[in-house]
Amino acid sequence: MKGFVIAGTGSGSGKTTASLGIMAWLAKMGYRVAPFKVGPDFIDPGHHTALTGTPSRNLDSWMLTQEVNQNIFARGCKDKDVAVVEGVMGLFDGYSGVSEAGSTAQMAKWLGLPVLLLVDARSMARSAAAIVKGFEEFDPDIKFAGVIFSKTGSDRHYEYLKEAVEDKCRMKCLGHLPRNENLVMPERHLGLVTSDEHLVSSTMVNTLVSMINDHTDLKKMVTTLPEIKTEIETKLPDFDKGNTTPAFSPALCEKKENKIRIAVARDKAFCFYYPENLEFLESAGAEPVFFSPMKDKYLPGNIHGIYLGGGYPELFAETLSKNIAMKQQIKEKSDQGMPVYGECGGFMYLCSHIIGMDGATQYPMTGCFPFTAVMSKKMRSLGYREILLEQDCLVGKKGDILRGHEFHYSSLEDDTLGYDGMQRIYKASARAGRNVSLEGYCRSNTLGSYMHIHFGSHPGAARTFVISCHNFRKTGKDTAQ
Repeated sequence: MKGFVIAGTGSGSGKTTASLGIMAWLAKMGYRVAPFKVGPDFIDPGHHTALTGTPSRNLDSWMLTQEVNQNIFARGCKDKDVAVVEGVMGLFDGYSGVSEAGSTAQMAKWLGLPVLLLVDARSMARSAAAIVKGFEEFDPDIKFAGVIFSKTGSDRHYEYLKEAVEDKCRMKCLGHLPRNENLVMPERHLGLVTSDEHLVSSTMVNTLVSMINDHTDLKKMVTTLPEIKTEIETKLPDFDKGNTTPAFSPALCEKKENKIRIAVARDKAFCFYYPENLEFLESAGAEPVFFSPMKDKYLPGNIHGIYLGGGYPELFAETLSKNIAMKQQIKEKSDQGMPVYGECGGFMYLCSHIIGMDGATQYPMTGCFPFTAVMSKKMRSLGYREILLEQDCLVGKKGDILRGHEFHYSSLEDDTLGYDGMQRIYKASARAGRNVSLEGYCRSNTLGSYMHIHFGSHPGAARTFVISCHNFRKTGKDTAQ
């Protein structure tokens, strides 16, 4: 098993394009690739998955402990040949100017992986050597596999860069990726377009693979990489930790007829899920059953809970609003007390209406909450979040602390409204410790929030959700459609 991290000197250096190209090239060379992404992003991992055929996993040193990250890495590397980790921002960029916390560099050291440095070479020649030298000397504990220059103007341009680096630096020059205006991924308000809507074209993939073949020496780099060991336990951390309920055990759910079935929304509108969240649910005794709120007329039969992840419901609001049967069923299940969890886009779907990107068109949604989600052309919130649960709920017990992130362009027009019995149960703070206005709305057994929770930040979260579903099943209301 071998592996490396792809890191840039800063945002905009071409990490995503280079990472996609390298993953596609490795797959074409016959390697079984284990893809990863540093940070909470959902979109890049979707493209990794589409190109490699292997689920890409997020690694994050703020949401998750070193142990959990190492376990996620080990699980993702099982039966693979080479791990490729796409970094975030610049190599050393983290939570502050004096700490490596949260940086790609920290993750590289946690995993024991060398770094392939990507330098944007536009309008640069000998100065590139100063940048490379600074990076290779900044932290002596970082091991570099080499440097690749992106967005070069020609082969001759690369020769200037290589001469300068070889004269002043120890780092190996492994080639370059010439500037190509056709290698542009479509974008929208939350970043790149998802792989569910726009697969990277075969033309783009072939172009990237050809560039790597023709202009880099990655084949030599991969063969000379040191072997890495993934001896860490590949099981998920103990989901019983800090959350014991003697009356319930996943062993109760081992038989197919005893499985706790959780309907998980999965289509173009709802596609933002951490793989570990679903795996934690499975470890706790649940069986995720996927369905499409856009296309399916009915919820899956014999279900005991519903999980609505994030995504782009605003882009498919008309289709979602016209699927009246599905909306009515979800509302009925919510009213019956079935556990229903919606985060970000899923939470918007649980609201009464979504006002679209034009700022005027109103689309009816499920109505589980009485709010209207209004789209904006400006970002409304972005950042890591930590929540303290002030009441027992689907994802934990009172006093539990969970971590995740928030990223959305909509806001609630009427969040002062409420149903009888609706509670606001999150006490939220940002990474820096300051309080933020993020809410967690709870009515009956339905929980909705703009926050994407990583269940790995408190493994008991998944177990609590499954127990809630188990308790609902005992009421006898989980009849098939």
